[in-house]
Amino acid sequence: MMSFATARTMKTLATFAFAALAGLTTAHAQTVLKVTTIPEEAATEQVRKFGPLVKYLERTLATKVEFTPVNDYPAAVEALVNKQVDLVWFGGFTHVQAQIRSGGKIIPIAQREEDTQFRSVFITQTDSGIKQLSDLKGRQVSFGSQSSTSGHLMPRSFLLQAGIDPDQDFKRVAYSGAHDATIASVVSGRVDAAALDITVWRKFVDEKKVDTAKVNVFYTTPPYFNYNWSVHADMPAAQRERITKALLDLNMNNPEGKEILTLNRASKYIPTSAENYKGLETAGRSAGLIK
Repeated sequence: MMSFATARTMKTLATFAFAALAGLTTAHAQTVLKVTTIPEEAATEQVRKFGPLVKYLERTLATKVEFTPVNDYPAAVEALVNKQVDLVWFGGFTHVQAQIRSGGKIIPIAQREEDTQFRSVFITQTDSGIKQLSDLKGRQVSFGSQSSTSGHLMPRSFLLQAGIDPDQDFKRVAYSGAHDATIASVVSGRVDAAALDITVWRKFVDEKKVDTAKVNVFYTTPPYFNYNWSVHADMPAAQRERITKALLDLNMNNPEGKEILTLNRASKYIPTSAENYKGLETAGRSAGLIK
């Protein structure tokens, strides 16, 4: 079982999050591909980011596609485990959680090329005096969601490898719930430093939503595998193959593909496998996040 949420709690979260979906008739459910994602950013941003992909899948698969945001990471896990949705954008660690909860019945079908060499960043206000990981001792530090790969698991894992135990060495450990909220917590001074997804950080910098003269990166982690699109093993193989092909066919050489990939911070999607995420399960157990 996972150390930070009981199965009962996660089932309750999923029940509330997908109450609307539960009311669908059987006939309707059979003609709709239901999609969700871990809430790494605000719900409005998730809808904006995945809207063009939904339209593309509807056209390519010739079926209705519904995107339903969830409130937290455990709800996304439970939704796929309980087959309340068909396709989920997971972080590497939520994929591992879903595998454990389902008894190995979750299949990762595609990942961004960038997810083979993913990184997290630690940020702080530039006048904080924090220059390296050891400077975090005695400070207030925020992670994202407890279930986040890039916003918690891997930053915690690298801290432990550096001889720093967040629960013992930090003045306070906070969890923002999402990467954009993590950035805001440092900008506002609510915490001294924080860890998050490198691609979200770069997006904020590129869109000039953060002033790097005031808040910037002081540490970047080594690379690891991260996000993927996953389905349940009970999905018919033909349907799984069609969805996989649709994702892999996206490319930057046409306007539709370029829009979708850019919104998803990707250059292209490539095939993936469960083996790619074994290292994250090991990291989760070493960090005490999986028992």
